[in-house]
Amino acid sequence: MNSHPLPHWDMTPIFPGLDSPEFEAAGAALTAALDELGQYFDDHAVMLRETPPAIDAATVAVFEGALTGLDAVSTQAHLLYAYITGFTATDSRNMLAQTRFSEFARHRMTLEKLNTRLTAWLGSLDADALLAASEVARAHVYAIHKARVQAAHLMSPAEESLATEMNLTGGQAWAKFYDNYTSQITARVALDGESRDLPIAAIRNLAFDADRDTRRRAYEAELAAWQAHEMPIAAALNSVKGQMLTLSQQRGWDSPLDVALFNNHIDRETLRAMMAAAEEAFPVFRRYLRAKARALGAERLPWYDLFAPLGEIRQAWTFDRCRDFILEEFTAFSPRLGGLAERAFAERWIDAEPRDGKRGGAFCMWVRADESRILANFQPAYAGLGTLAHELGHAYHNLTRAGCTYIQRQTPMTLAETASNFCEVIIRDAALKTAPPIEQLAIIDASLQDGTQVIVDITSRYLFEQELFARRDARELTAEELCAIMTESQRATYGDGLDSDLLHPYMWAVKPHYYSATFYNFPYMFGLLFSLGLYAHYRDAPEDFLARYDDLLAATGMADAATLTARFGIDTRDVEFWRASLGLIVEDVARFEKLCAAL
Repeated sequence: MNSHPLPHWDMTPIFPGLDSPEFEAAGAALTAALDELGQYFDDHAVMLRETPPAIDAATVAVFEGALTGLDAVSTQAHLLYAYITGFTATDSRNMLAQTRFSEFARHRMTLEKLNTRLTAWLGSLDADALLAASEVARAHVYAIHKARVQAAHLMSPAEESLATEMNLTGGQAWAKFYDNYTSQITARVALDGESRDLPIAAIRNLAFDADRDTRRRAYEAELAAWQAHEMPIAAALNSVKGQMLTLSQQRGWDSPLDVALFNNHIDRETLRAMMAAAEEAFPVFRRYLRAKARALGAERLPWYDLFAPLGEIRQAWTFDRCRDFILEEFTAFSPRLGGLAERAFAERWIDAEPRDGKRGGAFCMWVRADESRILANFQPAYAGLGTLAHELGHAYHNLTRAGCTYIQRQTPMTLAETASNFCEVIIRDAALKTAPPIEQLAIIDASLQDGTQVIVDITSRYLFEQELFARRDARELTAEELCAIMTESQRATYGDGLDSDLLHPYMWAVKPHYYSATFYNFPYMFGLLFSLGLYAHYRDAPEDFLARYDDLLAATGMADAATLTARFGIDTRDVEFWRASLGLIVEDVARFEKLCAAL
């Protein structure tokens, strides 16, 4: 047990409350700033132009005023968004927070329209001439090049404006519905001889329980809960994906996947190389799953044993122990990283307690400057330690970008997972150094659980989304069809590593990523394997690594992935790089098998 209740995050350093004069004043200031910037855009015709202006001093001045103005108002808007999310993510029944979120949606819509206008205008300019004439442009060179590509995929100004407005009651509304609706789902499960109603996040945490029958009952209760709520969730998924298909087609993209690749700063060649290496590694992961099944006395591993703990952790990973361990090991790696973690715990950046109305899973959100907030649904197991380390890695990434403009900070998911996965590896290797064999087994197993999720399960989710888009182009899909696609995707990736009759057909309902973005899956694989590649560099030359590593993190929004990874001699389009990173996981599987045999 923890020595005190799990912490809730503290939002009061930002504003005293959602109904405080300070919050109201910030909202009014944002409204005024948006109005002023909109007037500036109107006065200087910052919009799609049939005849682009010449790059002279006047045009450069307009550009710099528009870009710096948009950057400033985006920073203001982000702070309000993060603050409101601090309440909606932890209590979907907070009606004041829901009201504030709805009010803020209008500001987001206005900001999106201004972004689109600037993108269209930039797309018509002579980019090389602009970069030669403006220091502000040179500081945002990658954003300008991206804007030129985006501009080529814009609909007419009237259509883009309408699409932004309709999104409030379309995809954005369905995503909000999904978050609120699923956060309030509960399921009944028998625990300690007593039938109890628990939030779905708490039910899912029971997958880590040491008792096999508890895991099985939780799995059955979870599936039953998703089935009972499948219709509205399926409606949300169909709507989000249908809107994405329509907009990508109207904007001239070949497919939603091309939109995702562009947004993630990679190309199809990189994706093909990574996915090919992942598929080659499936037999190794299946070896791990079969070995785990044998260790648990099963012929085939059912889904509810995927996260079953093996080995023995002699001292429970309570929240307090996790905090102390993270602080010690992060500081040993880098005083800057250790200081960030110390601040996160001391200033109550972390919301750890699973509870009714709270969003499931875990995330880290940047709030302002070098400050973040971390949501977790903590379980007192090694996996709980890994999650905290992972999310604190995101917070460290945010710290390294504190000196960047808002536009420069816009990091794609492929690179946003770099520091988080890196921090998990730091913690894992530190835990293994002093652990006896029985604890090494538990740690290696937990690490392989994560690797299996990010390589094998992520591939199943990628296959699912590909098939979903292919079919959704013709019509809506029923919940039964969604379950069938998900099951087939899991069979294709897990193969004989799992009991094919005991999979998780409702993973499409579990993962919020499907409802807020397109192909939110493969960036996780990129992030894990890229961070493993970086960790290999660190082990070879730790003294040379740290400064280059921080510089890389600071620049993740300012170049494409291939350009940034080349700083470490990494070619993301070469399948050999991905094979080498997966080789570290292959070593872990061999070590896992030896430990199982020995113990």
